[in-house]
Amino acid sequence: MYERIFPTWFMGGFECASHVGRARRRLDLIASTRHDRFVRQDYARLRGLGMRAARDGVRWHLVEARPGRYDFSGVRPMLRAARDEGITVIWDLLHYGLPDGLDPFSAEFVERFRRFAAAFVELAGAEAGAAPFVSPVNEISFFAWSAGDQGNFFPYGRGRGDELKRQLARAAIAACAAARAVDPRTRLVHTDPLIHVAADERRPEDRAAAEGYGRLQFAAWDMIAGRACPELGGSPAYLDVVGVNYYINNQWVYPGGAGTTLEPTHPSYRPLSALLAEAYARYRRPLLLAETGIEGEARGRWLRYVGREARDALRAGVDLQGLCLYPVVNHPGWDDDRHCHNGLWGYPDESGDRSAFEPLARELERQTVFFDRRLAGREVDEPDRFAIGELRLGAAARHMADVSSHRDGDERGAEPAAPRPETCPPPAAAPPLRRPAGPGVAAPAFISDAGRGARFEEDD
Repeated sequence: MYERIFPTWFMGGFECASHVGRARRRLDLIASTRHDRFVRQDYARLRGLGMRAARDGVRWHLVEARPGRYDFSGVRPMLRAARDEGITVIWDLLHYGLPDGLDPFSAEFVERFRRFAAAFVELAGAEAGAAPFVSPVNEISFFAWSAGDQGNFFPYGRGRGDELKRQLARAAIAACAAARAVDPRTRLVHTDPLIHVAADERRPEDRAAAEGYGRLQFAAWDMIAGRACPELGGSPAYLDVVGVNYYINNQWVYPGGAGTTLEPTHPSYRPLSALLAEAYARYRRPLLLAETGIEGEARGRWLRYVGREARDALRAGVDLQGLCLYPVVNHPGWDDDRHCHNGLWGYPDESGDRSAFEPLARELERQTVFFDRRLAGREVDEPDRFAIGELRLGAAARHMADVSSHRDGDERGAEPAAPRPETCPPPAAAPPLRRPAGPGVAAPAFISDAGRGARFEEDD
């Protein structure tokens, strides 16, 4: 059994996106969900269900509204609430949102982010007295693709995804070095979606392209570890914890587009446990299921599936450290402000109370028992072993998956270009696990907020 990093297996993630979106309007989902106001109650709710770990965000655009001047007045109450409630928090330093007027393609961006990271780690150590956990740049691959290739949010780039990916990796690496210089105990968590892209069985000539597209998934992690683009300054020491994000539409048929999402009953759908094993075989670093969830009535059933797959990964020897329910509270949609019913708890009332979605709460209690037994070295007896056929992708999910911006191509159905060759040479293959990770190759990292709203539904 591997040494445990987090105090509990389950943790809750608070959606903290703060980018400027398509409508040139800045999002602030910490404020929109009123988590900033009710952070103490929110952390107490986690603790009440046995979760003593969380993911949360530091809103850089508020902290450094003026270059070089830091206002942590909105962050201190969150740090103190976490300390007082006994919650270990992974703090996202850049969840898509930059300070106004800062060009992410500039050298100034990297330097300011480095200094910001150092200032936060110093503050976190002073407030908490413990080693901080930080996630420097959330989802570098998706960030680069959506904001650098597709123009979905600031900086609205077109055809500059590779350039932005390298720049984000450079900034993340600089932040890692700065954080560890302030506090060598700092733990570093790097998140990106875990996906699988399959070739259409009727088009075997697409197999190489689909697999090549899939390998792009690992580019950012490879840069951080110094395996690729060594001029960026990456190091194996910086790839501390690999955070993988997994949602309903993380698997599709190449080249993407309307109607290509792989349902869990499809023959080409790969078990999540196999994707986890593959990522672990590549890096041999602790993994965290850093985001997973679904919208609608199937939230409990989705957790049941993911829980089973996580235990299968543990049985295969994967150093999987935990699972983050993400988001743990409902939030407004990025582009339309609709109420996304995808959390364990809903919007708060004026006193900060949030109603729980009971089917998910019951399944969380059940899964907690299973994982407690498993982590104690006792095999889990699951007589009602989950059948993948219980999950069916409903019509609403198909529509949302079709228009999701993780497709290379826009909502008008344009097909993507073939993936460009990797700018940096790929590293040597990692040694295999003690049992095979399964056939095929896992894939890249371009899952959108829209896709996170997809639902599993029972057929009518």
